[in-house]
Amino acid sequence: MRLHDTLSGALVDLPPPPESIGVYVCGPTVYQRAHIGNARPFVVFMWLARWLGRQGHPVRLVHNITDVNDKIYEAAPGASAERARDATAWYLEDTAGFGLGMPHALPLATETLPEIVALIETLLASGHAYVAGGDVYFRVARFETYGALSGQRPDQVEEQEPNAAKEDPRDFALWKATKEGEDTSWEAPWGGVGRPGWHIECSAMAAKELGPEFWIHGGGLDLVFPHHENERAQSLSVGHLFARIWMHNGLLRFTGEKMSKSIGNVATIRDVLDAWGREAALVFFLTAHWRKPIDFSEETMAAAAAQAETLRNALRGETRTTGDWEQLVEVLEGDFNTPAALALFHDWARAGALAELRRGLEVFGLETLADVSAPPADVVRLAEEREAARAQREFAEADRLRVEIVAAGWEVRDVARPPGYELVPRP
Repeated sequence: MRLHDTLSGALVDLPPPPESIGVYVCGPTVYQRAHIGNARPFVVFMWLARWLGRQGHPVRLVHNITDVNDKIYEAAPGASAERARDATAWYLEDTAGFGLGMPHALPLATETLPEIVALIETLLASGHAYVAGGDVYFRVARFETYGALSGQRPDQVEEQEPNAAKEDPRDFALWKATKEGEDTSWEAPWGGVGRPGWHIECSAMAAKELGPEFWIHGGGLDLVFPHHENERAQSLSVGHLFARIWMHNGLLRFTGEKMSKSIGNVATIRDVLDAWGREAALVFFLTAHWRKPIDFSEETMAAAAAQAETLRNALRGETRTTGDWEQLVEVLEGDFNTPAALALFHDWARAGALAELRRGLEVFGLETLADVSAPPADVVRLAEEREAARAQREFAEADRLRVEIVAAGWEVRDVARPPGYELVPRP
Protein backbone atom coordinates (compact mmCIF):
# COMPACT_ATOMS: atom_id res chain seq x y z
CA MET A 1 0.00 0.00 0.00
CA ARG A 2 1.16 3.54 -0.82
CA LEU A 3 0.12 6.57 1.23
CA HIS A 4 0.87 10.26 0.79
CA ASP A 5 3.30 11.61 3.38
CA THR A 6 3.06 15.29 4.30
CA LEU A 7 6.73 15.50 5.32
CA SER A 8 8.21 14.21 2.06
CA GLY A 9 5.33 15.26 -0.18
CA ALA A 10 5.54 11.84 -1.83
CA LEU A 11 3.78 8.49 -1.77
CA VAL A 12 5.43 6.12 0.70
CA ASP A 13 5.17 2.33 0.53
CA LEU A 14 3.96 0.45 3.56
CA PRO A 15 5.67 -2.90 4.08
CA PRO A 16 3.75 -5.97 2.91
CA PRO A 17 1.68 -8.02 5.35
CA PRO A 18 2.10 -9.33 8.00
CA GLU A 19 4.09 -6.25 9.15
CA SER A 20 2.42 -4.63 12.17
CA ILE A 21 1.13 -1.11 11.55
CA GLY A 22 0.78 1.38 14.38
CA VAL A 23 -1.47 4.37 13.72
CA TYR A 24 -1.79 7.42 15.98
CA VAL A 25 -4.56 9.92 15.26
CA CYS A 26 -5.07 13.25 17.00
CA GLY A 27 -8.59 13.40 18.37
CA PRO A 28 -10.65 16.29 19.69
CA THR A 29 -10.24 18.70 22.55
CA VAL A 30 -13.38 17.90 24.53
CA TYR A 31 -15.29 20.97 25.65
CA GLN A 32 -18.56 20.82 23.66
CA ARG A 33 -20.50 18.50 21.38
CA ALA A 34 -18.21 17.62 18.46
CA HIS A 35 -19.19 18.94 15.03
CA ILE A 36 -19.32 16.79 11.93
CA GLY A 37 -15.88 17.99 10.80
CA ASN A 38 -14.37 16.37 13.91
CA ALA A 39 -15.71 13.05 12.65
CA ARG A 40 -13.68 13.01 9.45
CA PRO A 41 -10.35 11.84 10.94
CA PHE A 42 -12.22 9.34 13.11
CA VAL A 43 -14.02 7.83 10.09
CA VAL A 44 -11.07 7.95 7.67
CA PHE A 45 -8.63 6.25 10.01
CA MET A 46 -11.15 3.69 11.23
CA TRP A 47 -11.67 2.78 7.57
CA LEU A 48 -7.91 2.66 6.93
CA ALA A 49 -7.36 0.40 9.95
CA ARG A 50 -10.17 -1.91 8.81
CA TRP A 51 -8.69 -2.17 5.33
CA LEU A 52 -5.14 -2.80 6.56
CA GLY A 53 -6.47 -5.51 8.85
CA ARG A 54 -8.30 -7.19 5.99
CA GLN A 55 -5.11 -7.11 3.94
CA GLY A 56 -3.30 -9.08 6.62
CA HIS A 57 -1.63 -6.42 8.75
CA PRO A 58 -1.89 -6.56 12.55
CA VAL A 59 -3.06 -2.99 13.25
CA ARG A 60 -3.11 -0.93 16.42
CA LEU A 61 -5.11 2.30 16.06
CA VAL A 62 -4.67 4.89 18.81
CA HIS A 63 -6.98 7.91 18.89
CA ASN A 64 -6.25 10.34 21.69
CA ILE A 65 -8.57 12.72 23.54
CA THR A 66 -7.28 16.06 24.86
CA ASP A 67 -9.04 16.57 28.19
CA VAL A 68 -6.95 19.43 29.63
CA ASN A 69 -6.64 22.56 27.53
CA ASP A 70 -7.31 26.31 27.47
CA LYS A 71 -10.54 25.79 25.49
CA ILE A 72 -11.96 23.61 28.26
CA TYR A 73 -11.13 26.21 30.93
CA GLU A 74 -12.87 28.86 28.84
CA ALA A 75 -15.93 26.69 28.18
CA ALA A 76 -16.50 25.65 31.81
CA PRO A 77 -14.83 28.02 34.30
CA GLY A 78 -14.36 26.26 37.63
CA ALA A 79 -15.71 22.97 36.29
CA SER A 80 -13.33 22.06 33.47
CA ALA A 81 -12.71 18.48 34.63
CA GLU A 82 -16.44 17.76 34.77
CA ARG A 83 -16.98 19.32 31.36
CA ALA A 84 -14.13 17.28 29.90
CA ARG A 85 -15.65 14.05 31.28
CA ASP A 86 -19.08 14.93 29.89
CA ALA A 87 -17.77 15.98 26.49
CA THR A 88 -15.62 12.84 26.25
CA ALA A 89 -18.73 10.74 26.85
CA TRP A 90 -20.61 12.74 24.19
CA TYR A 91 -17.82 12.22 21.68
CA LEU A 92 -17.61 8.48 22.27
CA GLU A 93 -21.39 8.14 22.09
CA ASP A 94 -21.62 10.16 18.88
CA THR A 95 -18.75 8.46 17.03
CA ALA A 96 -20.10 5.04 18.05
CA GLY A 97 -23.16 6.01 16.00
CA PHE A 98 -21.18 5.46 12.78
CA GLY A 99 -21.18 1.74 13.53
CA LEU A 100 -17.47 1.33 12.76
CA GLY A 101 -16.41 0.15 16.19
CA MET A 102 -13.77 1.99 18.21
CA PRO A 103 -9.99 2.45 18.04
CA HIS A 104 -7.86 0.00 19.98
CA ALA A 105 -6.86 2.71 22.47
CA LEU A 106 -8.39 6.07 23.42
CA PRO A 107 -5.83 7.60 25.78
CA LEU A 108 -6.59 10.73 27.79
CA ALA A 109 -4.01 13.44 28.44
CA THR A 110 -4.90 13.48 32.15
CA GLU A 111 -4.10 9.76 32.39
CA THR A 112 -0.65 10.22 30.83
CA LEU A 113 0.89 12.72 33.27
CA PRO A 114 3.81 10.50 34.42
CA GLU A 115 4.90 9.95 30.81
CA ILE A 116 4.47 13.64 29.97
CA VAL A 117 6.58 14.75 32.94
CA ALA A 118 9.28 12.19 32.13
CA LEU A 119 9.45 13.41 28.54
CA ILE A 120 9.82 17.03 29.67
CA GLU A 121 12.54 16.07 32.16
CA THR A 122 14.48 14.37 29.35
CA LEU A 123 14.21 17.50 27.18
CA LEU A 124 15.37 19.67 30.09
CA ALA A 125 18.35 17.41 30.78
CA SER A 126 19.47 17.51 27.13
CA GLY A 127 19.18 21.27 26.87
CA HIS A 128 16.29 21.14 24.41
CA ALA A 129 14.03 22.79 26.99
CA TYR A 130 14.28 25.36 29.77
CA VAL A 131 12.26 26.66 32.72
CA ALA A 132 10.96 30.23 32.65
CA GLY A 133 8.87 31.40 35.59
CA GLY A 134 7.22 28.06 36.23
CA ASP A 135 6.62 27.41 32.52
CA VAL A 136 8.81 25.07 30.49
CA TYR A 137 9.61 25.90 26.85
CA PHE A 138 11.12 23.96 23.98
CA ARG A 139 14.16 25.56 22.35
CA VAL A 140 13.24 25.69 18.66
CA ALA A 141 16.77 26.81 17.74
CA ARG A 142 18.14 23.49 19.02
CA PHE A 143 16.09 21.50 16.49
CA GLU A 144 17.65 21.99 13.07
CA THR A 145 14.80 20.69 10.91
CA TYR A 146 12.04 22.67 12.64
CA GLY A 147 9.55 23.76 9.98
CA ALA A 148 10.19 20.80 7.66
CA LEU A 149 6.74 19.26 8.18
CA SER A 150 4.80 22.48 7.55
CA GLY A 151 7.18 23.87 4.94
CA GLN A 152 8.18 26.92 6.97
CA ARG A 153 11.66 28.38 7.27
CA PRO A 154 12.79 28.31 10.92
CA ASP A 155 13.70 32.01 10.82
CA GLN A 156 10.20 32.93 9.66
CA VAL A 157 8.14 30.96 12.18
CA GLU A 158 5.60 33.19 13.92
CA GLU A 159 5.42 33.34 17.71
CA GLN A 160 2.84 30.88 19.04
CA GLU A 161 2.58 31.85 22.72
CA PRO A 162 3.75 35.39 23.57
CA ASN A 163 5.77 35.56 26.79
CA ALA A 164 8.56 38.03 27.55
CA ALA A 165 10.32 35.37 29.63
CA LYS A 166 11.03 33.19 26.60
CA GLU A 167 14.53 33.03 25.16
CA ASP A 168 13.23 32.99 21.60
CA PRO A 169 9.78 34.11 20.37
CA ARG A 170 9.47 30.85 18.42
CA ASP A 171 9.78 28.63 21.50
CA PHE A 172 6.62 26.81 22.54
CA ALA A 173 5.29 25.60 25.90
CA LEU A 174 5.79 22.08 27.17
CA TRP A 175 4.39 22.91 30.61
CA LYS A 176 2.30 25.87 31.78
CA ALA A 177 2.24 27.18 35.33
CA THR A 178 -1.28 27.38 36.74
CA LYS A 179 -3.00 30.69 36.08
CA GLU A 180 -6.02 32.31 37.65
CA GLY A 181 -9.25 30.59 36.59
CA GLU A 182 -7.60 27.24 35.83
CA ASP A 183 -9.02 24.58 38.12
CA THR A 184 -6.82 21.58 37.32
CA SER A 185 -3.13 21.34 38.17
CA TRP A 186 -0.32 18.92 39.01
CA GLU A 187 2.92 19.36 40.92
CA ALA A 188 5.99 19.73 38.74
CA PRO A 189 9.46 18.34 39.56
CA TRP A 190 11.00 21.64 38.39
CA GLY A 191 8.88 23.55 40.91
CA GLY A 192 5.37 24.88 41.34
CA VAL A 193 2.14 23.49 39.95
CA GLY A 194 0.82 23.54 36.43
CA ARG A 195 -0.39 21.40 33.57
CA PRO A 196 1.00 20.11 30.28
CA GLY A 197 1.03 22.01 27.02
CA TRP A 198 -1.04 20.62 24.19
CA HIS A 199 1.80 19.37 21.99
CA ILE A 200 3.73 17.36 24.59
CA GLU A 201 0.57 15.43 25.45
CA CYS A 202 0.46 13.72 22.07
CA SER A 203 4.20 12.97 21.96
CA ALA A 204 3.84 11.20 25.31
CA MET A 205 0.60 9.36 24.46
CA ALA A 206 1.94 8.14 21.12
CA ALA A 207 5.13 6.79 22.69
CA LYS A 208 3.20 5.18 25.54
CA GLU A 209 0.75 3.38 23.24
CA LEU A 210 2.89 2.64 20.17
CA GLY A 211 6.51 2.94 21.24
CA PRO A 212 9.20 5.37 20.03
CA GLU A 213 8.60 4.57 16.35
CA PHE A 214 5.43 3.70 14.46
CA TRP A 215 4.15 3.85 10.93
CA ILE A 216 1.39 6.45 10.61
CA HIS A 217 0.52 9.69 12.39
CA GLY A 218 -2.79 11.19 11.29
CA GLY A 219 -5.00 14.17 11.91
CA GLY A 220 -6.67 17.13 10.28
CA LEU A 221 -4.79 19.45 7.92
CA ASP A 222 -5.17 22.26 10.45
CA LEU A 223 -2.87 20.38 12.84
CA VAL A 224 0.23 20.44 10.63
CA PHE A 225 1.36 23.66 12.32
CA PRO A 226 1.94 24.17 15.11
CA HIS A 227 0.72 20.95 16.70
CA HIS A 228 2.36 18.28 14.59
CA GLU A 229 5.43 20.37 13.85
CA ASN A 230 5.97 20.64 17.60
CA GLU A 231 5.23 16.98 18.25
CA ARG A 232 7.86 15.99 15.72
CA ALA A 233 10.45 18.34 17.24
CA GLN A 234 9.86 17.10 20.79
CA SER A 235 9.86 13.42 19.94
CA LEU A 236 12.91 13.44 17.67
CA SER A 237 14.79 15.51 20.26
CA VAL A 238 14.50 12.71 22.84
CA GLY A 239 15.71 10.15 20.30
CA HIS A 240 12.36 8.78 19.16
CA LEU A 241 12.13 8.11 15.42
CA PHE A 242 8.38 8.75 15.79
CA ALA A 243 6.10 8.60 12.71
CA ARG A 244 7.29 7.29 9.35
CA ILE A 245 4.27 8.66 7.47
CA TRP A 246 2.30 11.83 8.28
CA MET A 247 -1.26 11.75 6.94
CA HIS A 248 -3.37 14.91 7.08
CA ASN A 249 -7.00 14.72 6.01
CA GLY A 250 -8.60 17.68 4.26
CA LEU A 251 -10.98 19.85 6.23
CA LEU A 252 -14.76 19.85 6.12
CA ARG A 253 -16.28 23.08 4.79
CA PHE A 254 -19.79 24.16 5.71
CA THR A 255 -21.43 25.46 2.54
CA GLY A 256 -24.85 26.33 1.25
CA GLU A 257 -27.30 29.03 2.25
CA LYS A 258 -29.81 26.54 3.67
CA MET A 259 -27.32 24.99 6.05
CA SER A 260 -26.12 28.38 7.23
CA LYS A 261 -29.62 29.63 7.97
CA SER A 262 -30.92 26.52 9.66
CA ILE A 263 -28.18 25.70 12.15
CA GLY A 264 -25.82 28.66 12.15
CA ASN A 265 -23.19 26.98 9.95
CA VAL A 266 -22.42 24.33 12.56
CA ALA A 267 -23.78 20.78 12.55
CA THR A 268 -22.78 18.35 15.26
CA ILE A 269 -22.14 14.66 14.66
CA ARG A 270 -25.36 13.97 16.55
CA ASP A 271 -27.31 16.44 14.34
CA VAL A 272 -26.13 14.71 11.18
CA LEU A 273 -26.71 11.15 12.36
CA ASP A 274 -30.18 12.01 13.63
CA ALA A 275 -31.15 13.88 10.46
CA TRP A 276 -29.60 11.64 7.78
CA GLY A 277 -28.62 8.34 9.37
CA ARG A 278 -25.24 6.66 9.60
CA GLU A 279 -25.31 5.18 6.08
CA ALA A 280 -25.78 8.52 4.33
CA ALA A 281 -23.08 10.05 6.55
CA LEU A 282 -20.60 7.32 5.66
CA VAL A 283 -21.36 7.59 1.94
CA PHE A 284 -20.85 11.37 2.26
CA PHE A 285 -17.33 10.84 3.64
CA LEU A 286 -16.59 8.37 0.81
CA THR A 287 -17.26 11.03 -1.83
CA ALA A 288 -14.02 12.98 -1.31
CA HIS A 289 -10.42 11.79 -1.25
CA TRP A 290 -9.09 11.88 2.31
CA ARG A 291 -6.47 14.51 1.41
CA LYS A 292 -8.99 16.88 -0.18
CA PRO A 293 -11.53 19.22 1.44
CA ILE A 294 -15.12 18.03 1.61
CA ASP A 295 -18.15 20.33 1.36
CA PHE A 296 -20.99 19.79 3.78
CA SER A 297 -24.50 21.09 3.11
CA GLU A 298 -28.05 19.85 2.96
CA GLU A 299 -27.54 19.35 -0.77
CA THR A 300 -24.41 17.22 -0.44
CA MET A 301 -26.02 15.16 2.29
CA ALA A 302 -29.15 14.63 0.18
CA ALA A 303 -26.93 13.47 -2.69
CA ALA A 304 -25.13 11.04 -0.37
CA ALA A 305 -28.46 9.69 0.89
CA ALA A 306 -29.58 9.16 -2.71
CA GLN A 307 -26.39 7.24 -3.48
CA ALA A 308 -26.92 5.06 -0.43
CA GLU A 309 -30.46 4.30 -1.58
CA THR A 310 -29.24 3.44 -5.09
CA LEU A 311 -26.83 0.89 -3.64
CA ARG A 312 -29.52 -0.45 -1.30
CA ASN A 313 -31.91 -0.97 -4.20
CA ALA A 314 -29.23 -2.75 -6.22
CA LEU A 315 -28.62 -5.17 -3.36
CA ARG A 316 -32.32 -6.10 -3.41
CA GLY A 317 -31.90 -7.40 -6.95
CA GLU A 318 -30.38 -10.57 -8.30
CA THR A 319 -26.71 -11.38 -8.88
CA ARG A 320 -26.01 -11.29 -12.62
CA THR A 321 -22.22 -11.21 -12.85
CA THR A 322 -18.94 -11.35 -10.91
CA GLY A 323 -16.96 -8.21 -10.17
CA ASP A 324 -13.18 -7.84 -10.24
CA TRP A 325 -12.12 -7.50 -6.58
CA GLU A 326 -8.61 -6.53 -7.64
CA GLN A 327 -10.02 -3.25 -8.96
CA LEU A 328 -10.97 -2.30 -5.40
CA VAL A 329 -7.58 -3.42 -4.09
CA GLU A 330 -5.87 -1.23 -6.68
CA VAL A 331 -7.74 1.98 -5.81
CA LEU A 332 -7.47 1.52 -2.05
CA GLU A 333 -3.83 0.44 -2.08
CA GLY A 334 -3.10 3.55 -4.15
CA ASP A 335 -3.41 6.23 -1.45
CA PHE A 336 -6.75 4.98 -0.18
CA ASN A 337 -8.87 6.49 -2.95
CA THR A 338 -12.41 6.24 -1.57
CA PRO A 339 -14.17 8.22 -4.37
CA ALA A 340 -12.80 5.70 -6.86
CA ALA A 341 -14.00 2.89 -4.58
CA LEU A 342 -17.48 4.44 -4.44
CA ALA A 343 -17.57 4.74 -8.24
CA LEU A 344 -16.61 1.07 -8.48
CA PHE A 345 -19.43 0.15 -6.09
CA HIS A 346 -21.90 1.87 -8.41
CA ASP A 347 -20.41 -0.02 -11.39
CA TRP A 348 -20.90 -3.29 -9.55
CA ALA A 349 -24.43 -2.27 -8.58
CA ARG A 350 -25.39 -1.56 -12.21
CA ALA A 351 -23.81 -4.81 -13.40
CA GLY A 352 -25.33 -6.92 -10.65
CA ALA A 353 -21.98 -7.96 -9.12
CA LEU A 354 -23.64 -8.15 -5.73
CA ALA A 355 -21.20 -10.47 -3.92
CA GLU A 356 -18.32 -8.08 -4.51
CA LEU A 357 -20.53 -5.10 -3.76
CA ARG A 358 -21.50 -6.49 -0.36
CA ARG A 359 -17.90 -7.37 0.42
CA GLY A 360 -16.66 -3.91 -0.55
CA LEU A 361 -19.34 -2.04 1.37
CA GLU A 362 -18.47 -4.03 4.48
CA VAL A 363 -14.98 -2.44 4.52
CA PHE A 364 -16.65 0.92 5.08
CA GLY A 365 -19.30 -0.18 7.55
CA LEU A 366 -22.04 -0.11 4.91
CA GLU A 367 -22.96 -3.79 4.92
CA THR A 368 -26.28 -2.76 6.47
CA LEU A 369 -27.39 -1.51 3.04
CA ALA A 370 -28.00 -5.17 2.24
CA ASP A 371 -30.31 -5.65 5.22
CA VAL A 372 -33.92 -6.23 4.26
CA SER A 373 -36.60 -5.65 6.88
CA ALA A 374 -39.44 -8.15 6.95
CA PRO A 375 -42.71 -6.42 5.99
CA PRO A 376 -45.46 -6.44 8.62
CA ALA A 377 -48.30 -8.93 8.27
CA ASP A 378 -50.88 -6.32 7.27
CA VAL A 379 -48.68 -5.13 4.37
CA VAL A 380 -48.12 -8.72 3.21
CA ARG A 381 -51.92 -9.22 3.29
CA LEU A 382 -52.43 -6.11 1.12
CA ALA A 383 -49.82 -7.37 -1.36
CA GLU A 384 -51.50 -10.78 -1.56
CA GLU A 385 -54.90 -9.15 -2.14
CA ARG A 386 -53.36 -6.99 -4.87
CA GLU A 387 -51.81 -10.03 -6.53
CA ALA A 388 -55.22 -11.77 -6.48
CA ALA A 389 -56.91 -8.68 -7.95
CA ARG A 390 -54.35 -8.57 -10.78
CA ALA A 391 -54.99 -12.26 -11.49
CA GLN A 392 -58.70 -11.43 -11.83
CA ARG A 393 -57.79 -8.43 -14.04
CA GLU A 394 -59.32 -6.08 -11.46
CA PHE A 395 -56.70 -3.44 -12.12
CA ALA A 396 -58.50 -0.55 -10.42
CA GLU A 397 -58.64 -2.57 -7.18
CA ALA A 398 -54.98 -3.54 -7.63
CA ASP A 399 -54.04 0.14 -7.99
CA ARG A 400 -56.03 1.03 -4.85
CA LEU A 401 -54.21 -1.63 -2.87
CA ARG A 402 -50.84 -0.39 -4.17
CA VAL A 403 -51.68 3.09 -2.81
CA GLU A 404 -52.45 1.56 0.61
CA ILE A 405 -49.12 -0.28 0.57
CA VAL A 406 -47.27 2.94 -0.24
CA ALA A 407 -49.12 4.76 2.53
CA ALA A 408 -47.87 2.07 4.94
CA GLY A 409 -44.26 2.89 3.99
CA TRP A 410 -43.63 0.05 1.55
CA GLU A 411 -43.30 -0.39 -2.19
CA VAL A 412 -44.59 -3.41 -4.10
CA ARG A 413 -42.70 -4.50 -7.20
CA ASP A 414 -43.89 -7.05 -9.74
CA VAL A 415 -41.38 -9.86 -10.35
CA ALA A 416 -41.42 -13.02 -12.45
CA ARG A 417 -40.64 -15.40 -9.59
CA PRO A 418 -43.27 -16.58 -7.06
CA PRO A 419 -45.21 -15.13 -5.34
CA GLY A 420 -45.14 -12.58 -8.19
CA TYR A 421 -44.33 -9.54 -6.08
CA GLU A 422 -41.57 -8.11 -3.86
CA LEU A 423 -42.02 -5.74 -0.94
CA VAL A 424 -39.29 -3.21 -0.13
CA PRO A 425 -39.29 -0.35 2.37
CA ARG A 426 -39.76 3.08 0.87
CA PRO A 427 -36.81 5.49 1.37
